[in-house]
Amino acid sequence: MIVLVANIGSTSFKFRVFDMRGERELARGGVERIGSDNAAVKVGGQTWTGRVADHGEAIDRGLRMLPDPNVKLDAIGFKAVHGGPISGAVRVTDEVVRTMTEFADIAPAHNPPYIAAMKAFTARLPGVPQVAAFETAFHQTIPASRTTYAVPWEWTQAGVRRYGFHGASHRYIAVRSAELLKRSDLRVISCHVGGSSSICAIDGGRSVANSFSTSAQSGLPHNNRVGDFDAYALLKILPKFGLTLEQALTKMSKEGGLLGISGVSNDHRDVEQAAAEGNERAKLALDVLVESVRHYVGAYLAVLNGADLIAFTGGIGENGVAFRRAVCGRLDYAGVKLDPQRNEVRGRETTISADDSRVRIMIIPTNEELIVARQTREVLKK
Repeated sequence: MIVLVANIGSTSFKFRVFDMRGERELARGGVERIGSDNAAVKVGGQTWTGRVADHGEAIDRGLRMLPDPNVKLDAIGFKAVHGGPISGAVRVTDEVVRTMTEFADIAPAHNPPYIAAMKAFTARLPGVPQVAAFETAFHQTIPASRTTYAVPWEWTQAGVRRYGFHGASHRYIAVRSAELLKRSDLRVISCHVGGSSSICAIDGGRSVANSFSTSAQSGLPHNNRVGDFDAYALLKILPKFGLTLEQALTKMSKEGGLLGISGVSNDHRDVEQAAAEGNERAKLALDVLVESVRHYVGAYLAVLNGADLIAFTGGIGENGVAFRRAVCGRLDYAGVKLDPQRNEVRGRETTISADDSRVRIMIIPTNEELIVARQTREVLKK
């Protein structure tokens, strides 16, 4: 079975193609800056720049540049985000698309582009089945005591709850850590920190807590999304700055996070550089991110009654030497001890804890696309 896994952003289309016989990667590529005149299409060693009007055209460009343009796709898997009451991996149907549309208001950066891509693939490859693997699926094992808000009960019945996201990434960490340490009973704190970030508590391969809430705008501060925020603060913000609720929500999703605090960039590397040059707001942005991660790590040590492994993944988690050092500092009470020399590494699967650390600390580069490809294969087998 040949599966193309699509990872869709509002202005991006990234993909990987797997031959599921042996789970071999055949190709990978992506399109950035969709909707602009200087979009960049990269597939393997090929690069093309120019006008890409929409996700449909991005898909056309990407497929034409495959190393083997005659490869026959048997399925398309989507790393879908929010399906509300629909969870797990499911065949894409009109009902699935309708439900994703209903939840687009709380997943504005994710659901609309995924819906557009699903429709574009249907138009171009009408005979190829599509599977949506929702990021909320891995978190269905979280107990209700950690997913229920103290809100009027009819709100809860309407679907207002903590869902949890980044399910494919945290599922991969659960599977891979069990393989590496040859244990199925691990207590893992998975730190997926990048443009979008979340922390997950994993007990015996099952998610038992996640920092995301009802929407992917919550939890840790993200690249340009605010993360956790008191809704009542809007009562102060709206009249003071003359904003409508919709305008305020747009600002919270596009002008918050590292960008909002630093005023420099939504890229962690740029913020680090500015902080090193003495920019106090940039330094504050880095400190806020670290403190938020440490907050959840501490909470999940309590949830798990300790930990066997802290795993760092995602762009910042895998490459942020100073970030990992700051997060792991002053956790010796919990048996967490980082080795400074081993920590001087980027983007490679390795152990970075000290020999006398009671909790292993590792960098485990995630592979969300492989998880989605596996889920796609399983759905179509059924």
